[in-house]
Amino acid sequence: MAVGSQHVAVGNPTEGLSMLATPVPTFDAGNRSGLGNDEARRRLLDEGTNSLPTQGRHGLRAIAWDVVREPMFLLLVAAGILYLVMGEASDAALLLGFVFMVMGITIVQERRTERALDALRDLSSPQALVFRDGHRQRIPASNLVRGDLLVLSEGDRIPADAVLRSGLQFAADESLLTGESMPVAKIASTTIHKLSRPGGDGLSSVFSGTLVTAGQGLAEVLATGPRSELGKIGQALSKVKPERTRLQQETGRLVRILAFVGLTLCCLVVALYALSRGGSLAHWKDGLLAGIAMAMAVLPEELPVILTIFLALGAWRISLNRVLTRRMPAIETLGSATVLCTDKTGTLTENLMTVASIVVAERRIELSNPLTEQPAEVRVVLEMAALASKPEPFDPMERAIHTALTSAAPTFKDDHHSWILEHEYPLTPQLLAVTQAWKVAEKVAEKDAEKVSEKDVGKVAEEAFLIVAAKGAPEAIAGLCGLADQQRTSLMKQVSALAADGLRVLGVARGKLSAERLPTLQSALHLEFVGLIAFADPLRENVPAAVAECQTAGIRVVMITGDYPVTAQSIARQAGITNAGEVISGAELLGMSDADLAQRIGAINVFARVAPEQKLRIVEALKANREVVAMTGDGVNDAPALKAAHIGIAMGGRGTDVARESASLVLINDDFAAIVAAVKMGRRIFDNIKKAISFTFAAHVPIAGLSILPVFNPGWPILLLPVHIVFLEMVINPACASIFEAEQAEPDIMNRRPRALDEHLFAWRNVAPSLLQGASALVVSVSIFLYARIDHGNDAARALTFAALVA
Repeated sequence: MAVGSQHVAVGNPTEGLSMLATPVPTFDAGNRSGLGNDEARRRLLDEGTNSLPTQGRHGLRAIAWDVVREPMFLLLVAAGILYLVMGEASDAALLLGFVFMVMGITIVQERRTERALDALRDLSSPQALVFRDGHRQRIPASNLVRGDLLVLSEGDRIPADAVLRSGLQFAADESLLTGESMPVAKIASTTIHKLSRPGGDGLSSVFSGTLVTAGQGLAEVLATGPRSELGKIGQALSKVKPERTRLQQETGRLVRILAFVGLTLCCLVVALYALSRGGSLAHWKDGLLAGIAMAMAVLPEELPVILTIFLALGAWRISLNRVLTRRMPAIETLGSATVLCTDKTGTLTENLMTVASIVVAERRIELSNPLTEQPAEVRVVLEMAALASKPEPFDPMERAIHTALTSAAPTFKDDHHSWILEHEYPLTPQLLAVTQAWKVAEKVAEKDAEKVSEKDVGKVAEEAFLIVAAKGAPEAIAGLCGLADQQRTSLMKQVSALAADGLRVLGVARGKLSAERLPTLQSALHLEFVGLIAFADPLRENVPAAVAECQTAGIRVVMITGDYPVTAQSIARQAGITNAGEVISGAELLGMSDADLAQRIGAINVFARVAPEQKLRIVEALKANREVVAMTGDGVNDAPALKAAHIGIAMGGRGTDVARESASLVLINDDFAAIVAAVKMGRRIFDNIKKAISFTFAAHVPIAGLSILPVFNPGWPILLLPVHIVFLEMVINPACASIFEAEQAEPDIMNRRPRALDEHLFAWRNVAPSLLQGASALVVSVSIFLYARIDHGNDAARALTFAALVA
């Protein structure tokens, strides 16, 4: 639980004293009977199921339609139909066969990616425990309706938006909706009948998809399906239309231009060929074949094949770096990215809470991993923190306490195996601390008592006594210990220093008293302050190098997080993100116009305490500044921004289905370094596509030349029929061009700035050398035809010319 601006956290324990027999706390549900089954069925019919809106799969029919409607393939189909009409069934079958070949390549790749994504989905159907007609019963979560009474326990995934009506030490992880990794405490209310926004401690609203990290409770469902917070975000997805990639835009533009040129030349060739040879039916038939051949020679029909092969193989190569490609054109766009927006938790960091520091008597002790030969004071602090935690914890901070204690004091469990939990003081809004009193068995050795207190406690009496351990917000622990004002001031300075390093802080205290003296109220305890525990979500080891590589490549790394500004700045500095000193918070964003945001966003690389809808605003502002934006995300709240970005990158490990379906790429292991590897691969693929396209343009010059020259020479036969051109364009050219796919990345590939927005793939400076190379090949081919024709006639010369062109 984050408290105030100090980033002080109170956790509800996590992993550890499995041998201690802790009574499970219960709450009284009173006489609540829940909805009747008949009323629940009526509401289900009226309001619909409790299912979240997701995007439809890219089905087989949609994939096939995307392939078939390309102009170049339509022309290929037209040529095949013409051959059928002319009775050339074998040639028609060959032409149409290429359509299905390319379609098959695309479908196989798309379906393979879909199956890989399916493997990431939960295999079990979510269930919900509710009161219906006065009885507890487990039902499919999709059948929940407004008014249902949910029974929630630690570890449960909350299936609908609800208000907590009764609960004990209830806390939930709402990072799915807020991006904030720490659990938030919830307070039960019987008077609130309206949902609040996600995030923040001391509220009674709980939300669909979030996780119960501590306690148990009874909650009344107020919103299901599209009316829940998740559902509203899902509805927003339908309003965001993904943009075509630059490669798709340029290819479409080229196809339109060449289609117009090809069809114009086709008409001219048909007329010129037939009229120049007398205009008989046979001449018109040959002219029609020559015209179609000319149009096919002008249109780079192999371009979709080449792009499909390159992008499919690129997707396979990127998958070796644990990145799945959901939309193949995004691979090329990734290499053009100028801004990479990333979350903090789990992407830059490990998403694994660890104990980083212990502060005892104003001395800060940094902990190594594993913890070895630590001072006795460190073990005492960790032991007391563990005794104030649950034996089998779920909370990330309590888990970290037990993990650290296992290394620092391996015999802790054996030493305390006979202790029994006598009483627990739960966390309350008035006192942000958890205290547990442990009954120590009779005749405990004096050395065990000394572990509890360093004061003069004397010999332990024959009767049992209680060891009291407390942990919580430092100011709350200071109150329980009765620290003087000067001591409190010194303590909060230490807390502030730890918070400035991006750490979460807990205070720890201890006490010893007899069972008869145990007070009813936690605030009546008089404890001894032990020290502070500081927690960190450590940076991934490879992140600084990956960020540095991005910045060398001219890519800005922008961190967008729901965490506090101080924590965000600390992680940004550790990661090496430039200009980490300037932060824009979600509250500041609310007061900014879109124009102001677009003006300031060029210099800001850290955004903190950002609400879900604000992520979309940030992406749109970057796009308004003509940036090519790659965006990472994992929660449903990230889905609109993922869809709006040029390249959406979802987390496969902790990401939701909606986020993955909205993204172009999916990271299997949620590793930031994998994104950088994918950027490098995207640049390599684009470079190799440029080389393949240069070859393709060069190869089309002799094909087009040999198709049009017979039109102006009545004595010449048609040198290239449509079937010959299809063989060249769909077999020979792609086979040759695919060699470029294996080209290694240029040495300076990550030292170059991203491709400028006004740089065209088919720019004249790229095409001109190819046209000159193609012209030289045309001269050689025509020379061979003319030379061979002298002694061997037209048919042999044509065959020899075609063979030479293939060679």
